[in-house]
Amino acid sequence: MEKEKYYISTAIAYTSGKPHVGNTYEIVLADAIARYKRLTGYDVYFQTGTDEHGQKIEEKALKLNKKPQEFVDEVALEVQRVWDSLNTSYDKFVRTTNPHHEEIVGKIFKKLYDQGDIYKGKYEGLYCTPCESFFTESQLVDGKCPDCGREVSKASEEAYFFKLDKYTDRLIKHIEENPEFIEPASRRNEMINNFLKPGLQDLCVSRSSFKWGIPVPFDKDHVIYVWIDALTNYITFLGYDPDGNHDDKFLKYWPADVHLIGKDILRFHTIYWPIMLMALDLPLPKKIFGHPWLLCDNDKMSKSKGNIVYADDLTKIYGVDPVRYYLLHEMPFANDGIFTHELLIERYNSDLANILGNLVNRTISMAHKYFDGVVPETSIEEEIDNELKQLVLNTYPKVEAKMNQLRVADAIDLVFEIFRRSNKYIDETTPWILAKEGNIERLKTVIYNLLEAIRIGAVLLSPFLPDTADAIFKQLNTDNRYIDSINSFNGFDPDIQLNKPEPLFIRIDKEQKLQEIDNN
Repeated sequence: MEKEKYYISTAIAYTSGKPHVGNTYEIVLADAIARYKRLTGYDVYFQTGTDEHGQKIEEKALKLNKKPQEFVDEVALEVQRVWDSLNTSYDKFVRTTNPHHEEIVGKIFKKLYDQGDIYKGKYEGLYCTPCESFFTESQLVDGKCPDCGREVSKASEEAYFFKLDKYTDRLIKHIEENPEFIEPASRRNEMINNFLKPGLQDLCVSRSSFKWGIPVPFDKDHVIYVWIDALTNYITFLGYDPDGNHDDKFLKYWPADVHLIGKDILRFHTIYWPIMLMALDLPLPKKIFGHPWLLCDNDKMSKSKGNIVYADDLTKIYGVDPVRYYLLHEMPFANDGIFTHELLIERYNSDLANILGNLVNRTISMAHKYFDGVVPETSIEEEIDNELKQLVLNTYPKVEAKMNQLRVADAIDLVFEIFRRSNKYIDETTPWILAKEGNIERLKTVIYNLLEAIRIGAVLLSPFLPDTADAIFKQLNTDNRYIDSINSFNGFDPDIQLNKPEPLFIRIDKEQKLQEIDNN
């Protein structure tokens, strides 16, 4: 039977510099969702990459005495290295300087021009260079860019424009009839009430004041402006062809199941991108999810504030999975999350070292102590066993429901409930007293139940903390890590010889670690 497809994308990272931990949250979130979908039987295509054209990059390269292509080559490599340092399992890393992408973007631009959706005009307005966006006076916030808060300057130039009003009513209707199209709901309301219903200005889609971009095919004085170039990556790298000769990959995976993006680029993805797709007569993505920001000490990370934290630096201090756990667990569904070293260390010690690490270590150590490391057969059962089993077996459907809503932090909490309940089960059944009293038959059941609860927990943990799940399966000496194996509480064959227990997470001395970080 053919697997159901699932296409998930992140926004492509702008190659003006190295991505900070807030940017990295998005790729880790997408990775957890992609891994979960693969685990549960989907044919997943997970795309990420870099956005490499524009005035800001041209200016940065010039300052560094480099050619723009040389500069973006270096940054794209760095972005990919950071993504890889977080153990992300993307299927395709795209770059908008790819010659095939550039060719298709040129064709898309010409198609839209030929059918009357793009026309030539003149732009006079207020321009924000970092955001590469024009604004009207009324859109500014305190006289500054509404997106990044920086100064804007007056600009006037000849440009090509994309007619938006032609498609506005159709887009409003689509959003209202498909409430799951934009999530969370607060973002949906913002787009309709603040942008669509007041009326859209036509979108500037070319520039003539700089050269670092894809040339307009029929007007070499202009380069194609960022949005048509960057947003179309979601289809160009799948094999979309404006002439209709699409690759099988495009026919298979489009429309995307979810575009995962930061809330600051929501307008471009929920207004400009769907209208572009309508103009190209293509289906719209099923969902656009605008995730919150990760703040550093309640403040948005920026170079000017000097509060930037890099994810690959954090992995060197804490390890990959603790950083993944913090990013996935601490970010609320709709509100901004906060990063501090203190909070990460507290979460590491309480959840990873105490709840999970301690449970696995205690259980495997007891199996070695009482049964020479051999998985025992269950024997005498009591009501308390059923409580544990029911909680464990009921977890997967609950996790599935949360993951379908993209509530990843809630899903992880449910998995950790298995580990919390297992620790409580140890306290309730007191294996050491059973051993002391010689009640070996009851002890067999208790140890088996703990091992099986840990195995099922590790299966569900694997999309979020893949290395940790691997380490647990290695200690359990089992390859039974498939989703079908967790529908019943008997997936651990007796007589397996467990491997030696090894600590998954060593507790961190908080004060000492903070001192070390301050000294570096």
